[in-house]
Amino acid sequence: MADQQKIKHLREKISTWDQRTTSMAPLSERQKDSYMDLTSHASNRPLPIELPLEEAGSFSQQLSLVSTPSLSHSGDSLAEGFSSLGMKDDKIENAQQFFDWFNKVESQMEQEEELCYRSYCDQLSQYKEQCDLVMEEVSTALDQLKDLKQQYVLVATKTNALHEACEQSMADQTMLVNKAEAISCKLDYFNELERINQKLSSPTFAVTNDSFVPLLSKLDECIAYIIGNPQYKESELFQARFKQCLSKALTLIKAAVFTILNGATQQVVPKDVTSTSENAFTLFYGKFRSNAPKIKALMEQVEQRLDKTSEYTTLLDDCLHCYFSKRYQLLMPSIQMAVSELATKHARDHCSLVRSGCAFMVHVCEDEYQLFFHFFSKSSEKLDAMLEQLCMSLYDVLRPLIIHINHLETLAELCSILKTEMLQDHVQANPNELGAFAAVANQMLEDVQERLVYRSSVYIKSDILNYNPASGDLAYPEKLEMMESIAESLREQRLNDSRRNSGDSIGSATSHEVAALNQSGSALMSGQTTPPEGMRSTVMAPIGSGAGTATIHVNASLSPADLHGMWYPTVRRTLVCLSKLYRCIDKSIFQGLSQEILQSCIHSLNVACQGITKRKTQLNGQLFLIKHLLILREQIAPFQVEFSIKETGLDFSTLKAAAYGMFQKPRGLFVLSSNNSFLEFLFEGAPQVTEHYVDSKKDVDHQLKCTCEVFIKHVTDLLASELIAFQKKAQVIVDLNEEESGASVSLRSQPFASPERVHEVVGASYKQIKTQLPKVFQSMSLYLANKDTEYILFRPIKAGVQLAYQQVEELVKNNYSEEDQQIIACPSKEQVNLFLAASP
Repeated sequence: MADQQKIKHLREKISTWDQRTTSMAPLSERQKDSYMDLTSHASNRPLPIELPLEEAGSFSQQLSLVSTPSLSHSGDSLAEGFSSLGMKDDKIENAQQFFDWFNKVESQMEQEEELCYRSYCDQLSQYKEQCDLVMEEVSTALDQLKDLKQQYVLVATKTNALHEACEQSMADQTMLVNKAEAISCKLDYFNELERINQKLSSPTFAVTNDSFVPLLSKLDECIAYIIGNPQYKESELFQARFKQCLSKALTLIKAAVFTILNGATQQVVPKDVTSTSENAFTLFYGKFRSNAPKIKALMEQVEQRLDKTSEYTTLLDDCLHCYFSKRYQLLMPSIQMAVSELATKHARDHCSLVRSGCAFMVHVCEDEYQLFFHFFSKSSEKLDAMLEQLCMSLYDVLRPLIIHINHLETLAELCSILKTEMLQDHVQANPNELGAFAAVANQMLEDVQERLVYRSSVYIKSDILNYNPASGDLAYPEKLEMMESIAESLREQRLNDSRRNSGDSIGSATSHEVAALNQSGSALMSGQTTPPEGMRSTVMAPIGSGAGTATIHVNASLSPADLHGMWYPTVRRTLVCLSKLYRCIDKSIFQGLSQEILQSCIHSLNVACQGITKRKTQLNGQLFLIKHLLILREQIAPFQVEFSIKETGLDFSTLKAAAYGMFQKPRGLFVLSSNNSFLEFLFEGAPQVTEHYVDSKKDVDHQLKCTCEVFIKHVTDLLASELIAFQKKAQVIVDLNEEESGASVSLRSQPFASPERVHEVVGASYKQIKTQLPKVFQSMSLYLANKDTEYILFRPIKAGVQLAYQQVEELVKNNYSEEDQQIIACPSKEQVNLFLAASP
């Protein structure tokens, strides 16, 4: 039924496929033309060979009927057309039959067309059936594999569980084995006690055995382990027992070291304690050192374990004490005897005694230091302590001698020996070995310096400050004139000798001159010394003030007196003392002493200046003072220190005001408040601490400046005193006229100011300059012996004289007529310069 309905439905659709109105597949005109062309072409095609020719026409007709595009033909024509297609018996009477027939034909055609596809489809169906069979087998295999997997998982789970159980058993076994080994290792430290104790208790066991050092190391290891694990049972007990074993071992070491040291001491101790021969010292170091390897091997083990326990430190200290006591026992008597022999040998030469004694102790310290390291590996403070005790034997002998030395030169040389030769040359080159000697040498140096400072203070007071000059010391200018005359005669003699014998060397003449000058100098002054070594010969000192300030240059080498040290004794002593102290004492102490020395020297020079002034003239005294102040300033310049010190004092100026204020308020003494006058006196009247600096070099400069100013004023007055006196008197009259303008007083009417009197003053001043100026030049040249210095010092004198003449000239021009000016005949500035042109 379903097939019929389907066919019916199909037919209905086919019947409507070419309707004119509602066509399901309408054709366009072009398509229709194409269909007609194809129809005509198909009608003209030849028939197939397979078809019978006699039925060609009928077949063509049938085909044309079948291929008619329209279904509007009658049923008869259709039947006729399709009867030729093998339906001769079945006649198509209606459309239904046609459709049935058409359906049948169409089905056949479809079957013929789909024959290949159907065969392929059948093949595919076969394949599908085979695949279904394969799938069934695969499903079966998968089911079997699933079962197998489940069984495998079950077996694997059981196997893993078995493996885990085995591994856990192995781990437990390993853990137990490790615990057993750990327990065994821990027990080894405890079990070692018995073995170590047996070895230490053995009478044949000695520290020299090869097994002693490993036993000592094992003992230290056991003690350290037990101390580090106090939680173990009976750890304190075992620790105490191990400590006992360690004490036994260290006691053996101590006994062995003491035995070796005692034996070595007994072997090398001299029979004669007073013997200090070379053989004795060879025994002390050579034979004693032969025992060093035995002790050093033990001491190295002890020194390596000092950080482990305090027992090793105690043992090392005991061994060191024994060593040093034995060395002290051996060396001290010999050293004391050697020092005593040196003291006896150099009883009159303290410098040689100090030098030889210190050299002896240096060798002892070096030898002892080297010997110590043959026995021990690490240095010890006790070594320096022992060496210092040995060196103190020299100090005990030298100190009583040092504190009784009075000569500054001896003390200065001792300072140089200790400071330069010993501390700088020897100690700095080997500070480790000579550390103990350096301490004693420094102590001796401080004693010598203290003695030097004390003797210098005494020397300053007695020989510089309180120096009482002899007549020869104040023989100025005779000493300088004699030296100049001797030098001149020697130069003439040298010139004559050179003319007679041109082959004679200048050096021999010069030596002869120096010898003669020295001989003459010693005849004039006893205790002559040459200038200190290294002192300069040129100095600059400011003189004058304001615009007139100048600088004096001194070249002491031009003067024969300076060349041969013909200086005032206190100056020579000051410079020698400074040169000695500069190299011997500290700068701070030197600065204080230099202040005292220079002040004392300046005081002595002032005293000498006064003596020379009384004996000769003020000009000689002032030039003497200027000359020696220049020398003093020149010679202290090379010292690389500041000649200044800080002095601290108390200022009591507020005490008087505070006391006066307290007595002004008598009632305030009993006031119980902050206004109490007694409390105000305590707070306000307390003296204040003041600090000020004293510079001795500036004191020398200041004294030199003041002396030069006094000298300049004195020489200016000496050359122009008449003019200066007249100018002062005349200026009083001029000032009086300016103040009293009503009543004028004529200057020329004054008796002292008449033209004739003024002319006499001018003439007297000219004569005074002519007579005194050469003497001034000669004295300056004699004392200063330097043209530049003389010129600088004379320049303000010249300016003062010129100023005096200029002031007189102005007074004359302002107060006298031209006729009076001609009578007075005051020289002009150019004329004054002309007769002052002879300045150096």
